[in-house]
Amino acid sequence: MTLRYFPLISSLFVTTLIVSNIVAVKMVNFWGFYVPAAMVLFPLAYIFGDILTEVYGFARARQVIWLGFLCNLLAVLTIFISGMLPAAPFWPAENQKAWEAILGFSPRLLVASFIAYLCGEFLNSFVLAKLKVRTKGRFLWLRTIGSTFVGGGVDSIVFITVAFYGIIPLKGIQEAILAQWFLKVAYEILITPLTYKIVRFLKQREGVDALDTETDFTPFTLRV
Repeated sequence: MTLRYFPLISSLFVTTLIVSNIVAVKMVNFWGFYVPAAMVLFPLAYIFGDILTEVYGFARARQVIWLGFLCNLLAVLTIFISGMLPAAPFWPAENQKAWEAILGFSPRLLVASFIAYLCGEFLNSFVLAKLKVRTKGRFLWLRTIGSTFVGGGVDSIVFITVAFYGIIPLKGIQEAILAQWFLKVAYEILITPLTYKIVRFLKQREGVDALDTETDFTPFTLRV
């Protein structure tokens, strides 16, 4: 079976993830919430994850989640090595400081980001796939919003807690978790009509509508 649009959706998912991690260093005022700039784009990763699972099934979504993890790891290693290489003589010192300030990653933030991503994305895909079986393919809005509520919530809890525990007050951690959680779910709700159109288009063009009745849901395999 030729899945013409699967590479496109997968590429958008991975690109969204990598770009979000790069821009996350900047804090912005987003709808009155002070959050990393990644919140402008990162919720789309969950939407693309929903589309992958809904149309192609958990097994193929699992492949893309691991692909996203490996591509992000490659991007981080490349940025780290580039920063460590000796600068050219004509490279201004202030440019190096700017490089380190914008593209430098602290180990703690990286660990928080990687763990939160894997937990959140796999839970998002798992919940959507299970709900699709339970609802017999009906109520797509319930599956997309419900899976984002669970996956996005766990992502926010893990990332904020691991990254900032002991650095900012507990109340600040709680507020940051709730703010990111709310924004991710709100993003999902607002874009639900577009998700319906994309899912309908893909199912018609690809001739596939996966239902994970006999799927092995372990995250530690790449089998389809």
